[in-house]
Amino acid sequence: MTLPSEVVTLISGWAWLGSIVFLRVAAMIASLPGLGEQSVSVRVRLVLSLLMTTIVLPVAAQKIPAIEPSYANVLKVILTESISGLILGLWLRLLMHALQTAGSIAAQSTSLAQLLGNSAADPMPAIGHILTVSALALLMITGFHVKAASFLILSYDLLPPLSFPDPGLIGQTGRRQITESFSLAFTLAAPFVILSALYNLTLGFINKAMPQLMVAFVGAPVITLGAMAMLILTAPVMLSVWLSTVDLFLSNPFR
Repeated sequence: MTLPSEVVTLISGWAWLGSIVFLRVAAMIASLPGLGEQSVSVRVRLVLSLLMTTIVLPVAAQKIPAIEPSYANVLKVILTESISGLILGLWLRLLMHALQTAGSIAAQSTSLAQLLGNSAADPMPAIGHILTVSALALLMITGFHVKAASFLILSYDLLPPLSFPDPGLIGQTGRRQITESFSLAFTLAAPFVILSALYNLTLGFINKAMPQLMVAFVGAPVITLGAMAMLILTAPVMLSVWLSTVDLFLSNPFR
């Protein structure tokens, strides 16, 4: 039994459109926070890409210009859509690096940089590992998959399909994202830097007043306990500020 030619044409058309959307989705998920982590197996990421393609396809199909599946066009689709998806994923990955950088700054400031430093896939101090895992959990419970699908649909207006992204626009946006990422990292780690400054200033006064006292033995437990208490108090605020920044970026990347 053979299918009617109209049905075959319809199926092949949707398969071609699905392949175009899949290339952008798969490239984005490969570098996406949470869904694209190294701890997630390749098979799971492939299934997630297929499911996300199914969600995005009905809307994205209306924005993709008609193009014949020739060899030249296939190569063009692979290059343009893969680059666009990779750019989108890397922009979101920068926000995760901001949190990791904030954890590294906080750990270096409070002398906790070597505590459990290799417990994550990417070696980082314990504070950065705690913040990263908490941020990923917060992303998932706040519907990040829905936000990612909306961001992919929005991306077809920001980065037109089947065309290479404008290098000037990508460079300008990337530079702004890197600047904001480091600015966010220093902002989130500011309480730990202030605590470190007060700690060292206090030790300096004590050492000046009582040179015979071994201030290092007295100060080490204090800064460790202070850093842990500071993390307990400030982590909810840090994660809330970070999540608001992620939501703002997902709503308007080229703001």
